[in-house]
Parts: sequence; structure tokens; C-alpha cells
Amino acid sequence: VWRGGCCILMRAVLAANNCCDRAIWLADSFAGVPVSDADADRKYAMDPSLLPVLAVPVDEVKENFQRFGLLDGQVRFLEGWFEETLPGSNTGPLSLLRVDCDLYKSTMTVLKALYGKVSAGGWVIIDDYGILPPCRAAVDEFRSENRIMEPLEPIDDHAVFWRVS
Repeated sequence: VWRGGCCILMRAVLAANNCCDRAIWLADSFAGVPVSDADADRKYAMDPSLLPVLAVPVDEVKENFQRFGLLDGQVRFLEGWFEETLPGSNTGPLSLLRVDCDLYKSTMTVLKALYGKVSAGGWVIIDDYGILPPCRAAVDEFRSENRIMEPLEPIDDHAVFWRVS
């Protein structure tokens, strides 16, 4: 989520289209990137002691939504570490899953917990696939294990997407 920019844009699209039957779910620790014990992540430590800029408090993100008049009941927060908040979350079906977790363990946790909730015809966007090898490894492994054959389409040097069939 970081400061909320992409999620604010998503909420603005819903508002511009008078869409009231969908929610924007923001899942984040709001305390930075956790220390990971995954082998793939060892060379890519991003914990708060190293990158405090990634720790944006939930109240700051809410203020950013409020600045645009977009903080309402269609904006929902799942605050905490992914492995604690996502498996039992009640997000319902998802039309878009945007994953920006940087590391292997976090990316894999999100995909395992939420990919099955993406509706047929929905979209998955992976933010750091092109620039962070741990993220790419998690996505490639998850897609292989789950026989996901839809092609990965590049967005730019960083991100990719695919459409769920």
C-alpha cells in the first residue's frame, strides 16, 4: 500500500463510474517490510531498520484518501503481517489483485491466500516482477505449481500482469 496512491486511484475509478458494490481492500503491515527467513530473500533485506521509508502508518494513508474525499465504506484496511491477516480475510471475490510485496515470502503468502479469490476474467498485477528476483521466483513458482498458463504481460520494466481464466 505504501502511501496509498494506487489504491486511491482505484477508489477514484469506482467513484467516477458510480460503482457502489465493490470495495478497495488495502492489506499492509503499515510498519514496513518484515524480516524474512526465506532463502530467496536473504540478499534483499528491506526491514524497517534498513528502509524506514516503507513504513507508512495507516493513519497517514487514511489522511491521503481523505484529502481526495475518497475515504468511505468502500475503503477497507487489513492491518498486520500478511500471514496473520490474509488467510482468514473476508475480502470476497476480487476483480483485481495487485501484489506489491517485493520479497519471495510476502509475495507467496499473498498469492496463496488471495489468488483463489480472483474471479474468472479478473486481473493479477505483480509490481516488482521485473526488478526483484525474490518476487519473480515466488510468482514463477506459484504459477508453475498451480498450472497457471495465462501469459505474463509486461507493463513496464518492473511490473507484469495476467488475466485469470
